[in-house]
Amino acid sequence: MSTEFKETQKFSQWWLWVLLIGISLVPIVGLYKQLYLNQAFGDKPMSTTALGIFCLFTFSFIVLFWCMRLKTHINPHGVHMHFFPFIKKKVHWDQIKTIEVVNYGFVGGWGIRLFTSYGTVYNIQGNMGLAIELTSGKKFLIGTQKPKELTLFTEKLNTQILNHT
Repeated sequence: MSTEFKETQKFSQWWLWVLLIGISLVPIVGLYKQLYLNQAFGDKPMSTTALGIFCLFTFSFIVLFWCMRLKTHINPHGVHMHFFPFIKKKVHWDQIKTIEVVNYGFVGGWGIRLFTSYGTVYNIQGNMGLAIELTSGKKFLIGTQKPKELTLFTEKLNTQILNHT
């Protein structure tokens, strides 16, 4: 078995993309009606400038979701997590009290969830993750789409750590 675990996740839920693209169509249709058909978009239409800004905002939101990645890398040095473009964490093994793959259930959505029973949760989809408690008492959880592989890896890792102490 490898001495490292790597996983990269992205938002791939079809319904999320339908929702995001559907929302982005509203200002595009409004701009089209106001600029090319010379028709007001709704009973109280926004200005063309405001619709343009709304288009840019929704496009930026879609690009943000497209670019978001949750990368997990576990190796002999420790646990490295990068939730691009928001946060990076590097935790060395001597800072970790416990590490375990768990079913964390539903924590109010996906992304970054604060103040859960697992501390801060970083997830993209699903309900399985690597729960980590630090020697300082702080906790966090990294979501995974490879729970079986991660469980086997952490069990092997725990055995290696126990044999070296």
